[in-house]
Amino acid sequence: MLAGAVIRGGTLREDVHLDVDAVVVGTGAGGSIALRELARAGLRVVGLEEGGFHTSADFNQREEQMLPMLFQDGGGRASTDLAIRILQGRGLGGSTIHNTNLCKPIPDEVLQIWARRHGVVGASPAEMRPYFEQIERELSVSEIPQNMQNANNSALRVGVESLGWKGAPMKHNRIGCQASGFCELGCTYDAKQNALKVVLPQAAEAGARIYSNVEAQRITFANGEITGVRALARGDAGQGVANLKIRARVVVLSASATGSAALAISSGIVDPHEQLGAGLRIHPGAVAAGIFDRDMKSYDGIPQSYECTELLSFEEGSDRRCWIIPAFAHPIGTASMLPGFGAAHMSAMRTYSNLGVLTAMVHDETQGRVSAAHDGRPKISYSMIESDRQQLAKGLVACARLLFAAGAREVTIPAIPPIRLKNKADLDSLDLSQIRPHSVPLTAVHPMGGMRMGEDPKTSAVKSTGEHHHVRGLFACVGGLFPTSIGGPPQIGIYSTALRISKHVIERARR
Repeated sequence: MLAGAVIRGGTLREDVHLDVDAVVVGTGAGGSIALRELARAGLRVVGLEEGGFHTSADFNQREEQMLPMLFQDGGGRASTDLAIRILQGRGLGGSTIHNTNLCKPIPDEVLQIWARRHGVVGASPAEMRPYFEQIERELSVSEIPQNMQNANNSALRVGVESLGWKGAPMKHNRIGCQASGFCELGCTYDAKQNALKVVLPQAAEAGARIYSNVEAQRITFANGEITGVRALARGDAGQGVANLKIRARVVVLSASATGSAALAISSGIVDPHEQLGAGLRIHPGAVAAGIFDRDMKSYDGIPQSYECTELLSFEEGSDRRCWIIPAFAHPIGTASMLPGFGAAHMSAMRTYSNLGVLTAMVHDETQGRVSAAHDGRPKISYSMIESDRQQLAKGLVACARLLFAAGAREVTIPAIPPIRLKNKADLDSLDLSQIRPHSVPLTAVHPMGGMRMGEDPKTSAVKSTGEHHHVRGLFACVGGLFPTSIGGPPQIGIYSTALRISKHVIERARR
């Protein structure tokens, strides 16, 4: 149903001029909902996606092909100091294509902080609950039963239970899962109930027109009001093939937390208090790997079906700000992270089937910044503050304790030099100063902020309605709206916040 409603930018042979009510830039969790809601309201709406239109038939489970296809910069995007790898989706459906289906609403404690400290209105726990519930119904969210946990997730559960810590099964949005373990490379079995499979077809059925391989290059505005978007359609080799000039009363930015802010900045959007791009949070994380005497095959089965929340608290300044979940990679990804060279690296890779891996993600209080680079890519500046570094170290020690409690005979933290632990007693003498950026490989998959919402233009980029403080008709429906980290997976929060914001977009577009 979606195929006929998508115009592939590479097929355009002449420039395009459109006059519509609204343009949505980006088609992930936030953009797909905005497209659907605006189309259902009877508005003429166009969606622009810089990535390609791929279906389950294209997801062949090969790392060297899927990473360039589905991730920004081929999976190589990083902070400006190269300390943190930042994985972001690219393609129709955005990051919902490659994510591992983790579904949690924004915690009540976080929503309360947003209201109390950041002046957000209309997003209290009671006000957001109906949106969370609607999205979870629409995406068929359900808890992963214990009998479907793979060995890596079972090891985390055993470790949690052995230590008497807090943990629980995760909820996912999937139907017909074959437990192949390749979620992060796109689901070849079409089991993900995501933006591509569920929401975008609904948007297309309601009349939305969607372009793939079309990069929004500039937001246009005059006299404090949006006038439209200028974009470039690209061919298979990345060459420009046609220009798009779209007139619209409303523009919705849903091109990720980083991409949305960078586009607004490069377009010269009025920003007297320098709030565009400010307050970036990314949930930075690192891993600890345990070697077990038994065959783990952690690459097989449903990833990330169990969590440990023993060290996760949502109070500001808390000393417990780490979320622990299983993590694993296929051979290329694993090889890129395991320490050592030559024979030492080969020896480490031979333990692949015996590895169990956990990651500690920091509910971060570091505030990074997004700016627009000359090559069109967002420039992401993020230097971890000392309290977050300490949380990372604390989280990795907890990962090691959990792995030993689950039966690992050795645990490695892939630092420089590698930290090898033979038993849990080694943790007591561990020099935690070794655990820091540039020493430990860090990865982030949840960029938030950069388009923070709130009622004070001195501390936020957009209002609580999602509309820019200084340019009428410019909205954000993206994780960039979040004033702080949320300490968990953001997709349900993004879908739900977009659902709330969309009613305000519709009101503006109809004026």
